[in-house]
Amino acid sequence: MFEKTYYATHPEMMDGASQQDLRDRYLVSGLFRDREIVLTYSHGERFIIGGAVPGTGVLDLPRHSEPPSAAGHPLLERREMSVVNIGRGTGEVTVDGTPITLERYDALYVPMGTQDVRFSGEGARFYLLSVPAHAAFPLRRVTLDDAATMQRGSLETANARTIHQLILPHTVQSASLCLGLTRLDPGSVWNTMPPHIHERRSEIYLYFDLEDDGRVFHFMGQPEDLRHIVMGDGDVVISPPWSVHMGSGTRNYSFVWAMAGENLDYEDMDVLDVCQLR
Repeated sequence: MFEKTYYATHPEMMDGASQQDLRDRYLVSGLFRDREIVLTYSHGERFIIGGAVPGTGVLDLPRHSEPPSAAGHPLLERREMSVVNIGRGTGEVTVDGTPITLERYDALYVPMGTQDVRFSGEGARFYLLSVPAHAAFPLRRVTLDDAATMQRGSLETANARTIHQLILPHTVQSASLCLGLTRLDPGSVWNTMPPHIHERRSEIYLYFDLEDDGRVFHFMGQPEDLRHIVMGDGDVVISPPWSVHMGSGTRNYSFVWAMAGENLDYEDMDVLDVCQLR
């Protein structure tokens, strides 16, 4: 059911790790394959990270295949899920018989207990994130106009960006999932500055809106011992709670950030001085 499982890691496991080791442990790639649903599993907050590209067909969210006691049960029996359309075409997500249209950059919150989810829409690319939930909240579509929006950074420091808070308590209720979309202005390349750490949450970044030859250099690790992973369009990186997460691209781009952990407080972060980084 899951193409790959990503296990939790200790910061000391960065010592001596090769670039390929880092990619194997933290990089999620190949999610967006035509006419397929691709799912991966991370032990960090028990995230399911996936992609669905229906093309001209229809794709159904799979049901549990293991353990045997759960086989055939809905994937969201005890989980909530977000869906973000990062494609250039309109898509449709049908949740227990209710069709919902998602334009580019629209998000959908799908509650725990949902039985069936179907994806359609040529040109749509659906990014899927799911975490365990303790309660079911209302199904909700949210657009960039609905989101709480913040302007951060400047062109002078190459990090002028618009942050759209899509799934947070003041926009959409959830059990533990927080999610947003950030778009960098032309001429800006840094996605967060100053950098920060979330000790109480794991965070997942999806980079997109990059050209074929565009890349993002994603920095991770503890502040005094940074490493990097080179990422392309549609690549996802898993950031453990002990790790810095920030990146710089070869041009402006967009990214979806998602967090889960012990709270829903967007401001729960340890902000670092860039002079601390080594």
